[in-house]
Amino acid sequence: MSAPGGHHHTAGAVHRPRLVAALAVTATVMVVEVVGGVLSGSLALLADAGHMLSDAAALALALGATWLAARPSRGHWTFGWQRAEILAALVNGVVLAVIGVLVLIEGIQRLGADPDDVSAPLMMAVAAVGLVANLVCLRLLHAGQRESLNVRGAYLEVLGDLLGSVAVLVAGVVIALTGWQRADAVASIAIGVLILPRAGSLLRDVGRVLLEAAPEGMALASVREHMAQVPGVVAVHDLHAWTITSGVPVVSAHVVVEDDVLERTRFCEVLDALQDCLRGHFDVTHSTVQLEPVGHAGAEFRLHE
Repeated sequence: MSAPGGHHHTAGAVHRPRLVAALAVTATVMVVEVVGGVLSGSLALLADAGHMLSDAAALALALGATWLAARPSRGHWTFGWQRAEILAALVNGVVLAVIGVLVLIEGIQRLGADPDDVSAPLMMAVAAVGLVANLVCLRLLHAGQRESLNVRGAYLEVLGDLLGSVAVLVAGVVIALTGWQRADAVASIAIGVLILPRAGSLLRDVGRVLLEAAPEGMALASVREHMAQVPGVVAVHDLHAWTITSGVPVVSAHVVVEDDVLERTRFCEVLDALQDCLRGHFDVTHSTVQLEPVGHAGAEFRLHE
């Protein structure tokens, strides 16, 4: 963690140039798909263009959030604006879910109606351009989505659009070979079905952060066990672990120590050992540890487990 008043370098901020490049590619192809969808009469292509619009918005939001997250902590904002990246991921997840539902509903309605004629060659050509663009964006964002929920939100938007481009291409081939115009509506339904699970996955992970669950992969029993192995430590209680933003886990704990630990030399030695333990075993660089004498433990244990 940065010192108070310093700038924070979050996992998302590291990948800011890639977000800028992905946004430029996505915005350009979105315009191409809108024009192609109107000229070809393809609902699936327009649905894919709508998803491209959400991709561009998601990337812009993710980019803005990385800038906010890097602002220094001051005043009431003791962690700065780092949580802005999680809020951006939340918005992207909700938008992704809404688009998935709307596309699904529209596709089902179109499936039951008399289908309009669709220009399959133009539909396939534009979808192919979108497919290539999505592949480029996925390549740009792939590394960052493993490290940052903010980048992952944008990545999943692009992945959903990639699957949509594939569905449009398949529909275009079916229409060109068989003349079955309803393939366009089926492709729209497929796009909606593919989007929704990814939106749910992102929202679940965002919920874990906002509800301050322990970081994924961190077992509190293991944390307590490692801390208890530090010489001079009697017990660990009131242990909490949560995530400020992706890549920034935080731990706080009350640690009962032997009485002689409270002497100046041993106090610093044990405190350093505890923080080294958290940093080395669990990658926690921001921790708050309260050392307590054994005689104080009885009152504390009645309040906290």
